[in-house]
Amino acid sequence: MQQTIVTLDLEGVLVPEIWVAVAEKTGIDALRRTTRDEPDYDVLMRGRLALLDQHGLDLALIQEVIASLGPLPGAREFLDRLRERTQVIILSDTFEEFAQPLMRQLGWPTIFCHRLVIENGRVAGYTLRQPNQKQRSVEALRALNYRVLAAGDSFNDVTMLQAADHGFFFHAPPAIQAQFPQFPAYETYDDLLAAVGKALG
Repeated sequence: MQQTIVTLDLEGVLVPEIWVAVAEKTGIDALRRTTRDEPDYDVLMRGRLALLDQHGLDLALIQEVIASLGPLPGAREFLDRLRERTQVIILSDTFEEFAQPLMRQLGWPTIFCHRLVIENGRVAGYTLRQPNQKQRSVEALRALNYRVLAAGDSFNDVTMLQAADHGFFFHAPPAIQAQFPQFPAYETYDDLLAAVGKALG
C-alpha cells in the first residue's frame, strides 16, 4: 500500500495570521491584507515591506508580536492526532525568522518555508525557498511515490491542493470556496481529521 504524507498550510490553519496580529499591534490597517485577499504573493510581500519601511518597524517588533501568539484552539491536539497516523509537513509562505516560536508550541513539526533578508535589524527583503514552493513540494513528494493529502485556506494554497491526491479547504473564506468548489471545505479540526482519516483508508 502506498505511503501517505499530509501537507498543511500554517497561518489560518494551525496558527493565527501573523501579519493581522502585527496590524492590530501597530494600528496599520493595510497590514491586515493576507493571501486570502491577494493571490500574487510577491505583490503582497513588497507591499508589506514598503509599509514596514514607511513606519520604521523592525524585525524585533514583529518577533515580539509573534511571541505573544499561540496555536489556534485545538491545533496542537489536531496535529498530534494526525501525526500518530501519518507523516505531516507544514508548507508555508512564512519565514524561518517568524516560525520558530510557533513551531515550538506545536511540538516542532517539519516546516518548509522561506527566509527574510535582514539588514541592521530591518527587514530589507526576502528569499523564496523556491517559487511556488507548496505546489513544487507536493509534486516532489508524489515523485517519491507518496500519496499526498493537502489542506489550506488561501489563494496561495490552491496549487498545493490541485497537485495533491486529495485537497481540502480549512477555514477558507466563502469567496475562495465558491471559486474552487472541487475542494471539500471544513471548519473544525474534528471534521478535517475525519476527512483525512477517510482518505487515508
